[in-house]
Amino acid sequence: GHLVESGGGLVQPGGSLTLSCVASGFSFNTSTMNWYRQAPGKERESVAQITPRGGETAYADSVEGRFTISRDNAKNTVFLHMSSLKPEDTAVYYCRTNRLFEYDYWGQGTQVTVSA
Repeated sequence: GHLVESGGGLVQPGGSLTLSCVASGFSFNTSTMNWYRQAPGKERESVAQITPRGGETAYADSVEGRFTISRDNAKNTVFLHMSSLKPEDTAVYYCRTNRLFEYDYWGQGTQVTVSA
């Protein structure tokens, strides 16, 4: 399996950014998809999750109400729309999917920097 993130960059506080993750090599439309992030000097943390058909989503408390995860199964792509960005959202953002005892795929990450 292969995951490729894109869409990161530099954005001012209060701004918005949408990340994309294109998947290949596994059954995307039967897989729960996740976004994680890792800030400098901190552990990697889960940010958002979406079930295979998009019917259920979950968010970290720190991003609830500001971030939205979505997916397009026809394009094997999962998105993370981020709004009202704060400097503490600065991190490398990763796409991940895993199935217990079967596979655990991570993307290479995309840098998001929130700064004036």
